[in-house]
Amino acid sequence: MRRLIFQEFVTLDGYAAGPDDSLDFFATITDQDDRDNLELLEHVDTMLLGATTYRLFADYWPTATDSFAPHLNALRKVVVSSTLTSAPWGDWEPGEIITDAVADVAALKAEDAKDIILWGSISLFHSLLTAGLVDEVQLRVCPAVIGAGKSVFPSGQFSLELIEARPMATNGALLRYRTS
Repeated sequence: MRRLIFQEFVTLDGYAAGPDDSLDFFATITDQDDRDNLELLEHVDTMLLGATTYRLFADYWPTATDSFAPHLNALRKVVVSSTLTSAPWGDWEPGEIITDAVADVAALKAEDAKDIILWGSISLFHSLLTAGLVDEVQLRVCPAVIGAGKSVFPSGQFSLELIEARPMATNGALLRYRTS
């Protein structure tokens, strides 16, 4: 069975977005190194996104010119949405729409393929974590404390096992956890 890996930038106090969905704290990572994500993508063939994150990504990535963009754009894109009827991705293969996050993602995980990456999409992550479908949580911790915003984790208790902790290029840290 393929794994579902969630990856998110977070503040030191556990927020994935600030008040009003602000992402200003991303600027505290001034020198992000994409080598680790390129290595990750060697084991991933599917990108899972919620509708809001899909819109943000689709506005940027299909025309991005950095070294990471072609790898991200080549992934199979699956968008969870009850309102979208299509998920275009510029000149790249469009995304597929699924509507039942838990059942459809469980079916995706059962496919014989590489791993699935979930970027952003906090509400979707909450649903999938609660349903026991997330296998790994990767937090890219930014050296910022914002005091309020959208928590990366849903309320409740979740057991995680640390499998890696290392500094990022500038100021941040990558924390990888296996879910239990």
